[in-house]
Amino acid sequence: MAAFSVNLPLNNLLVQTFMFAIGSTILHSAACILNDICDRDFDRKVERTKHRPLATGVISVAGAIILLSVFRMFFYTNLPTLLTPPPFSFLWGLIGIFPLHALYPLMKRWTWWPQAWLGLAMNWGYLVGWISVTGTMNNEVVGTFFIGTVCWTIVYDTIYACQDRKDDMTAGVKSTALLFGSWIRSILCLFAIAFVGCVFVAGVYNQQGMYFFIISVGGAAMFFCWQFLTWDVNNVNDCNAKFMANGNMGIIIWSGMFLDYYFKKAVYG
Repeated sequence: MAAFSVNLPLNNLLVQTFMFAIGSTILHSAACILNDICDRDFDRKVERTKHRPLATGVISVAGAIILLSVFRMFFYTNLPTLLTPPPFSFLWGLIGIFPLHALYPLMKRWTWWPQAWLGLAMNWGYLVGWISVTGTMNNEVVGTFFIGTVCWTIVYDTIYACQDRKDDMTAGVKSTALLFGSWIRSILCLFAIAFVGCVFVAGVYNQQGMYFFIISVGGAAMFFCWQFLTWDVNNVNDCNAKFMANGNMGIIIWSGMFLDYYFKKAVYG
């Protein structure tokens, strides 16, 4: 959407996409390591996670911390290169690391809404990416889309957490999967509607074209219809399958954005 907004040259878009893919992979890996370090005692009490390397002791905490430090060091030293123009986008990137990613593993101890905090952490890169591409912050577009993505994260991570509801109750892990109780499908439908609505409104603000609205907005709506009509909330395997399927949602959203950008470039240069 940022590339569409400023008519970014295709070569620049490809470079930016590649750089952000590298940065996101490194940061995600580091966040997973940190989460497993903090959750190793919880993981031992949950059937699905009790065989994780840190929970079983196959990998030591010291070894995990060393690996985490390597990832963090590589990310910190390369963040100014990944983001342009610094220091504005660089500072926003640091906020994504701390407090958002750094404190997420503790949220399931403090609040019933760790999925909401995860939404802030997971999607902060959208704000950073927009600033890096445009050099400015469009509050209408960015704010609306960001709120939508937080709602989406609440949907898919709550579905993910449904795999462990019984064990989480005994282990003392808090989550929206437990908080929503028997209303979980209805509440998640509302968050899904909010996401689709935010994507639509952000597209209007950004003056997107038909490919965005047909593929990104329409595709997202159809995906959620399929997901909630077929989701068996009490089936662990189906919860995992529905969670994994949300990766396809990302492809749907991105495809509409890219085609909109590409054909705008083809028409207007």
